[in-house]
Amino acid sequence: MPSQKIETGHQDTVHDVAMDFYGHQGPVWQVAWAHPKFGSLLASCCYDGRVIIWKEGNQNEWSQAHMFDEHKSSVNLIAWAPHELGLCLACGSSDGNISVFTSRADGGWDVSRIDQAHPVGVTSVSWAPSTAPGALVGSGLLDPVQKLCSGGCDNTVKVWKLYNGTWKMDCFPALQMHTDWVRDVAWAPNLGLPKSTIASASQDGKVIIWTVAKEGDQWEGKVLHDFGTPVWRVSWSLTGNILAVADGNNNVTLWKEAVDGEWQQVTVVEP
Repeated sequence: MPSQKIETGHQDTVHDVAMDFYGHQGPVWQVAWAHPKFGSLLASCCYDGRVIIWKEGNQNEWSQAHMFDEHKSSVNLIAWAPHELGLCLACGSSDGNISVFTSRADGGWDVSRIDQAHPVGVTSVSWAPSTAPGALVGSGLLDPVQKLCSGGCDNTVKVWKLYNGTWKMDCFPALQMHTDWVRDVAWAPNLGLPKSTIASASQDGKVIIWTVAKEGDQWEGKVLHDFGTPVWRVSWSLTGNILAVADGNNNVTLWKEAVDGEWQQVTVVEP
């Protein structure tokens, strides 16, 4: 078909195109797609304390499917659970709480909370893989895992597990090696490997790799690198063996663990 010209009103390069959704009353911090098995669903979180689930009807026609207003302060982040756990969304707020919304078969939503997960404010949440560590390499443990990790303005990383419908802390004490706000956490895919791995990024300039060999053991932390500037985001590759790091010097670097256990920079991602 012939190309079409759209008048955008911009006077410089257009880097992205987006549709407008109206329903929030403040800055929107994050949007996140649900797994496609649940249809075209998009979640958004905002400074106004609301989380909205948007659903696509006809092509490019979106409407509010649900709005959550459980939080009393800014909702800073949202994270969909692995699809094996169902349609489930975790939200972290400046009020210090984490809420987890789970869709029911009748179209309603159940809400569970982690009150005062980080009393000064929650900055990041990441779900654990739904498969238990080692489950694909001989243990036969195939029950879904319902865990998540979080970071906060209290400089700590915490791990949580769902026990009989109640979220409880699964690491004692909290993971404390950072000296400033934890800006991001990312739980690595394990693909059957016999350990769990979490990366945390902080305002203090460090990225720390946390590992635990088996359920009930203590998490151990190791500094991947001190970047000398705030580190904003960390993200694992789908295989869980390469970590992307975005820092305050406008750099994105890729890191990989060597056979001796040391982390080495693989490359710098050029714009």
